[in-house]
Amino acid sequence: MGGKMEVPVIIAMKGHPGTGKSTLAHSIASTLKIPLLDKDDIKDAVVSLQNATTSQSQPHPLPPSLLNDVSYDALWHLAATQLRLRLSVVIDSPLSRSHHLDRLLRIAADAAAKVVVVECRPSSEAEWRRRLERRGGEGHKPATWREIEKLLEGYGGCTEYDVGDVPKMVVDTTANVAVEEMCSAVVEFVLSHARVHSL
Repeated sequence: MGGKMEVPVIIAMKGHPGTGKSTLAHSIASTLKIPLLDKDDIKDAVVSLQNATTSQSQPHPLPPSLLNDVSYDALWHLAATQLRLRLSVVIDSPLSRSHHLDRLLRIAADAAAKVVVVECRPSSEAEWRRRLERRGGEGHKPATWREIEKLLEGYGGCTEYDVGDVPKMVVDTTANVAVEEMCSAVVEFVLSHARVHSL
C-alpha cells in the first residue's frame, strides 16, 4: 500500500445497521491513521436530551427525527473541521439519503477535498441477521431483525440512489474474507482516487 494522499479525502461509509460497516470503518481509520467520526457516537451523546426535555413544562420528548438531524449536523461540522486541518476522515454513518451525500460533497468542495463512498452490502441476509442479533441492542441501534425490517420499510427504497461520478466501492461484508483483507482493498481503492504519489 505504498502511497499517500495529496488532498484530504472523506471516506464515506454507507450501509444499514449490522452490516459490518463500523468494524470496517475502524480498520480503515486505524490503517490510514486518520480521524474516524461516527454518527452513532454523537447520537448516543444527544439522546439524553430526550429525557432532559420531558418535564411538566414540556411533557413531550424531542422527536427522534430531530435528534437524528442534530447528530448529522454535528457530524458535518466535525468533518469540515478535520478537512480545514488538511486531514482526511472516515465518516461512519448509514448515508441512507442522497442529501447526506450532497452535504458531504459541498463540505469537500469548500476544502478542495475529495469524497469516496464505501458501501457495505452483505450478500448473505442470514449472516447479516445473525451478526445483528448477536450484537444485541446498543444504545439506540436496532437490536432485532424485525427492527431492521421496520427501518428498511421506513426508508421506502430511498437508500438505493445513484452517487453520480463519486467513486464508490461495494464491499460484501459477509464474504468469507478477513476484515484486514477487506480493509487493504478499500485502502488501495481510496489511494487510487486521491492523487497518489508512490513512495
